[in-house]
Amino acid sequence: MAKKVILCADSTCDLSPELIERHQVHIYPLHVILEDKTYADGVDLTPDQIYEVYREKQVLPKTAAVNTAEYIDFCKPFIDDGCEVVYISLGSGLSASHNNCRLASEELPGLYVVDSRNLSTGSGLLVLEAAERIAAGMPAEQVAKEVQDLTSKAHASFVLDTLEFLYKGGRCSALAMFGANLLQLKPGIEVNNENGTMGVGKKYRGSLDKALQQYVKDKLEGRTDIRTNRVFITHSGISDERIAMVKSLVEQYGNFDEILITRAGCTISSHCGPNTLGVLFMTK
Repeated sequence: MAKKVILCADSTCDLSPELIERHQVHIYPLHVILEDKTYADGVDLTPDQIYEVYREKQVLPKTAAVNTAEYIDFCKPFIDDGCEVVYISLGSGLSASHNNCRLASEELPGLYVVDSRNLSTGSGLLVLEAAERIAAGMPAEQVAKEVQDLTSKAHASFVLDTLEFLYKGGRCSALAMFGANLLQLKPGIEVNNENGTMGVGKKYRGSLDKALQQYVKDKLEGRTDIRTNRVFITHSGISDERIAMVKSLVEQYGNFDEILITRAGCTISSHCGPNTLGVLFMTK
């Protein structure tokens, strides 16, 4: 008799509570260290609380990977109950979490780890791919292999309203931030789904609304290689009006069966800051 398969993922997959419940995903929160206190991403700290502390004290949190022992403690009860586990991790190019989870799998036969080579709902797209295969009765090892093979098809990108949070976190220079502010540039951030690293893409000039409109057009207009079953609009805290605007554009440029709107958790938001938004999808 085939073993039951449990689906797990890092909190950085940024799926909504509704999607997590619908697809029975077990989430492990990454660590967020703020003012010398460690919090669990999305459990006892929210992005809005991070922004509030930053506004008051100009202090940003640091993030820390989940260690191997934590992954073992999290997954072992499922395996002890006779189940197998598929775990979708934050990309190995972005965090030590994946390698730590891989080391846990060496201690736990029946734990199969997928390097999402991505972040946020770029990873979330792969979680949903795994969920569909598990629901169809596919064994864990095959689920993990098929989803790992799909990582190059998951596309994640974002437009940032400001480089301030990247600068404060030591991820861009003061000169880059000053130049972007001076020229009214809204940088695009692209995830390389071959190795999971992030880089700067197109720089949009003008207001955030104008940048978002051009960004959505650039990503979706005229493309025939995008899978139309679902698309994510993921943001780090942005107005309902801008979400509605982007959703309308997504509907205009793509005939998607499902448009999923989610908010990024603490790990992503602490690096990007508020008013960051991305359109994330799979290609054929």
